[in-house]
Amino acid sequence: MSDSHHHDPIEENIETHPVKLAIGIAAGAIALVVGIILMVQYAVGAYGSRPLADDPAMTPDAVARRIAPVASVALDPNAPAVAAAAAPTIVRPAAAIGSAPGKTAAAPGAGKATYDSVCAVCHASGVAGAPKFGDKAAWKERLKAGKDTLHASALKGKGAMPPKGGNAALSDDAVKASVDYLLSSAK
Repeated sequence: MSDSHHHDPIEENIETHPVKLAIGIAAGAIALVVGIILMVQYAVGAYGSRPLADDPAMTPDAVARRIAPVASVALDPNAPAVAAAAAPTIVRPAAAIGSAPGKTAAAPGAGKATYDSVCAVCHASGVAGAPKFGDKAAWKERLKAGKDTLHASALKGKGAMPPKGGNAALSDDAVKASVDYLLSSAK
């Protein structure tokens, strides 16, 4: 019969040199602990040595740039009337702005009230190319067409602006008063 036991150098090393084995295990354990400590230092080291407030990547502008949308939708103010269908329709009850539908006369201050409740949604910030409140240059160009043309545009809609700013309940006079109020801001 042949000997089924074959020669294993690792097993032989364990049996004949137990001190070497203990030293190897201890050295491995120490290396593992040192490695973990170094990895923790590396991971925390990026912000551990200085507060986040001093990090230029954490300034409000830098954070805003990182979390800003990668795209935005901009409607062409010169687009054909088809673009008007894409604009949001804002409907507010007539009682909320002090006007009734139809051709009733606008109450004093109705221009500002109508602007504040309907028109400011777009004209305060220039949404979809709307000329901003008080922007003299933008309104000067539009005034060349005449006040009646601007009234008609506001009543019937133009580009991304729906008729009556999206509030069909507004009287024609209230819309005209709001246009006059917008124009007075650009004088």
